[in-house]
Amino acid sequence: MSRGNAWVLGATGQIGRVAVRSLVEDGWEVTAASLGGGRDAGWDAAVRTTTLDRNAEGALAAALGDGCDVLVDMVAYDAGHARQLTGLVDRIGSAVVISSGATYEDDRGRSFDTQGEPDGAPHYPVPIPESQRTVPAGDTTYATRKIELERDLLAAGATLPVTLLRAGAIHGKHCRSPRELFFVKRLVDGRDRRVLAFGGESRFHPVHASNLAELIRLAALRPGSRVLNAGDPQAPTVAEIGEAVDAVLGRSTSTVLSAGPPGEDGVGGTPWSSPHPIVYDMTAAERELGYRPVTGYVQSLPETVEWIAARLAGQDWTEAFPAMLRSYGKKLFDYAAEDAWLAAYDRRGETAPVGFTLRGRRAARSAPRPGRRAAGALRRRGR
Repeated sequence: MSRGNAWVLGATGQIGRVAVRSLVEDGWEVTAASLGGGRDAGWDAAVRTTTLDRNAEGALAAALGDGCDVLVDMVAYDAGHARQLTGLVDRIGSAVVISSGATYEDDRGRSFDTQGEPDGAPHYPVPIPESQRTVPAGDTTYATRKIELERDLLAAGATLPVTLLRAGAIHGKHCRSPRELFFVKRLVDGRDRRVLAFGGESRFHPVHASNLAELIRLAALRPGSRVLNAGDPQAPTVAEIGEAVDAVLGRSTSTVLSAGPPGEDGVGGTPWSSPHPIVYDMTAAERELGYRPVTGYVQSLPETVEWIAARLAGQDWTEAFPAMLRSYGKKLFDYAAEDAWLAAYDRRGETAPVGFTLRGRRAARSAPRPGRRAAGALRRRGR
């Protein structure tokens, strides 16, 4: 028996692909809407696809027709999208909308938006509860627009129950800006030393797309107006992530830990780098939805690494991941600057590169062997 009709906006994106599959497996009749109208190879044939530009005037209303029992929105960003959804309360039973953990600010008003300022890195409680203060609503940044979206949707809770999921660092296949590229590309390129700022202790809570899909599935079954964090069961340090990627590819890398922040040359900086941990409290999701993660970071990593390595085969990283270039720039892989830093480090005669922790060694030994595609990428580079 069908649970009802579910619409997924942004269905061919990283989260949408998995969410569609999860909802179908749970008994929903799913319409997958996206700008290109495509479909994922892993979807059931019963999934209906449709081409939709949700920003075109009246397009969503026309596409919905008689409506749906639940609408899952991966691509809502601002007050305009909130108005779009609340204007269709007569045709949407409930909604699940992806927000971001970037909306939080610390008790001194520091947030992701202030990271580039002197002493601007946020220092959040560990873990961060949903009650933590957030940036002001507005239209100036990604975070302020997301809060404006949240505020307006929650205000309509009496007529449109909406679950807002504040996602951490999303990872998995089909990511436009996969942070793991930082480590995978270095291994594919034969780099055997790396530098990590902040002592390799930076923590930016990841969330795998399948764990987000599980939260979406559960929220669809339990409509309500709420804000919930979305994170994996573990929040590993950047050094632990590097060790785990090494293990997947069957490699060993010497890691030099720099106590301070990256310099102007960017050496030591990573997509996870922060002087203070960013870890989200998952207690509310467990309590309100009965959430249990379907995977952990290390368990999910082999598939992600293989997908990244396959994308890198035969093309430059800037072509394979242009969104990564826009987000982080070429400093992310400035090997000349990195080699100069390491040469100066060696000349100073400092202590040998820091090795793996005991926990890291155990993780490396127990991790899966490199998959065929990932191993093949290394062989093609002559490694």
